[in-house]
Amino acid sequence: MKRLIRATICCVFSVCLFISSILCAGAAPQVSAPSYILIEASTGQLICEQDADARRSPASITKIMTMLLIFEYLDTGRIRLEDQITTSAHAKSMGGSQVFLEEGEVQTLDTMIKCIAVASGNDACVAVAEHIAGSEAEFVELMNRKAEDLGMENTHFEDCCGLSDSDGHYTTARDVAVMSRELVTGHPEVLDYTRIWMEDITHATRQGSSTFTLSSTNKLLRQYEWATGLKTGSTSKAKYCLSATASKDGIDLIAVVMGAPDNKVRFQDAMALLNYGYSVSNIYVDENKEALPAQPVRGGVEDSVNLSFAGEFRYLDTKGNNLSQIEEIISLPETVEAPVEEGQPVGEAVYRLNGERIGGISILAAKSIDKAGYEDYLRKAFHHFLL
Repeated sequence: MKRLIRATICCVFSVCLFISSILCAGAAPQVSAPSYILIEASTGQLICEQDADARRSPASITKIMTMLLIFEYLDTGRIRLEDQITTSAHAKSMGGSQVFLEEGEVQTLDTMIKCIAVASGNDACVAVAEHIAGSEAEFVELMNRKAEDLGMENTHFEDCCGLSDSDGHYTTARDVAVMSRELVTGHPEVLDYTRIWMEDITHATRQGSSTFTLSSTNKLLRQYEWATGLKTGSTSKAKYCLSATASKDGIDLIAVVMGAPDNKVRFQDAMALLNYGYSVSNIYVDENKEALPAQPVRGGVEDSVNLSFAGEFRYLDTKGNNLSQIEEIISLPETVEAPVEEGQPVGEAVYRLNGERIGGISILAAKSIDKAGYEDYLRKAFHHFLL
């Protein structure tokens, strides 16, 4: 009898656990920080937020914008990873988190990026800013210009590293998510730096050479299996901030936490957000690699133009929909009028789910087609006569 009762209790307990897991899947995350936001990186889709537009001091997550500008300059070839960066007296004077660069010390840009991304070195940050723009002040102008370009309406920077606790140095959780997304989607190579847990660099100065160990400020790299970055920050005014990136099953999430009360809480909050995101998210990806029919061209030197998709289509679902029910509808005109420019949109692939439009991708002309002239029409007529 006791054995039967024990088995019944175990069975009931198991059923309760199963029901609880169903009910809790997708339950709102428990977050202590006053401001947070969670988005999916490739689509930019919002998953959840709280007070995400409140202006707050960002501390060292300011460096996300600094790194974004660094990688943009690398892409244009204006700077290279092999560039030799000399530490100025101003850069050396930075307090807070630093890698203890000496005035006149030279490091490659590659090493300086590690110092910024891994150890949050304020001295390295200022040294690179001076190398790019001539002065930190000029670099901060570039930062604010980029913030404006990205639509970061509630952001203003006064330095490049986040040391400033001035009321004029502020951003929001939403704006941090915007610049984080721009960085990791446009320059995914940054994650090669932000994934580093520990690495040695060599200080070479007049006093000789010494080894310094860079240790990541992002403890999520050891606490969360799918963590890939991105940046921590803390000051007495900002409290504890974090922009956390993670990648799992083809879904890339960005969780921004601002104003957490202590160091541990910011990481716990970020993990709660990321776990919630992965519990409710499903992603649909159409790579759009299939061939499209040629589009008839009216009045052109050629009678048709090949077509291509503008890119892949991605859709993030957080409502438990059956994504196999997504329909793709190709919408093209009967003809397109010459002249046609390469890359010109001529149609659209429309995606629908449960009868509702969920997005679309432009269909583009693969080459330019000039408008036909009198001689072109004669040539066409002659060719048609020969056939």
